[in-house]
Amino acid sequence: MPGLGRMLIIAGLVLVAIGLLIGLAPRLPWFGRLPGDIMIRRGQFSFFMPITTCLLLSLVLSLVLWLLRR
Repeated sequence: MPGLGRMLIIAGLVLVAIGLLIGLAPRLPWFGRLPGDIMIRRGQFSFFMPITTCLLLSLVLSLVLWLLRR
């Protein structure tokens, strides 16, 4: 069971980090508006695909998890 406890702690820390990121996102003007993020607006229709933002978040999360494993 010690492995399960460690996994739950890491999952909790990840959720806290995501919550902080969501809470701070409106204060970060570049978040969601990076070069490579696709935004299409036509009349009443709008489409947003944050490709670069997702890649950046994936890279940061992968780095954090890699550091936690070491």
